[in-house]
Amino acid sequence: MSPVTEAPEEKEESLFEAPPMAEQERMVEAILFATAEPITVRELEARMPHGCDPAEALVYLRKRYEGRGVQVMKIGDAWAIRTAADLGFLMQKETVETRKLSRAAIETLAIIAYHQPVTRAEIEEIRGVSVSRGTVDQLLELEWIRFGRRKMTPGRPVTFVVTQTFLDHFGLENARDLPGLKELRAAGLLENRPPPGTMPGPETEEEAEDTEGQSELFED
Repeated sequence: MSPVTEAPEEKEESLFEAPPMAEQERMVEAILFATAEPITVRELEARMPHGCDPAEALVYLRKRYEGRGVQVMKIGDAWAIRTAADLGFLMQKETVETRKLSRAAIETLAIIAYHQPVTRAEIEEIRGVSVSRGTVDQLLELEWIRFGRRKMTPGRPVTFVVTQTFLDHFGLENARDLPGLKELRAAGLLENRPPPGTMPGPETEEEAEDTEGQSELFED
């Protein structure tokens, strides 16, 4: 009796095989183009077919857009397609400024951006005046700041940090891309104010806002 020979197994083609990288790159491009808000790699992965690698696709896509009128930008931990920074002047007529921040809000926002995570008490110490609830509420409403972790100090005060919306608005990848204080002062965007307590000044935020002049920092 001759031995039974088994037929060689046919390798089944996987139903979940990922598309070619060129196709994945097209998918990422389509999603970024249609999405107004920055989107994370994890969110891209959830939208794309099983087995796709959006992180690798982003590397190729970002390189392909180098030097073009629009660019693939990393904003915090998310990605978006945005107008090239040097062509922003072309969009000025389409942007309507509805309101400007008060000097108190501008200073508070600057302190949070450069010193985050920072508590209200620390903001007041740096500014030399108290911070009104309205100022903080305005920045929270704009979604330019958010609550951070509580500080491990007596009372466990809450801290404030800038948001991804803030970074996106100013075309920054992260807060480390902010200009240095010397650059801001040289551009006339920051006053050379003496340290708190070295000379008499307004004791409250309301009195501080009564002084003439408006800083242009963080205004369009």
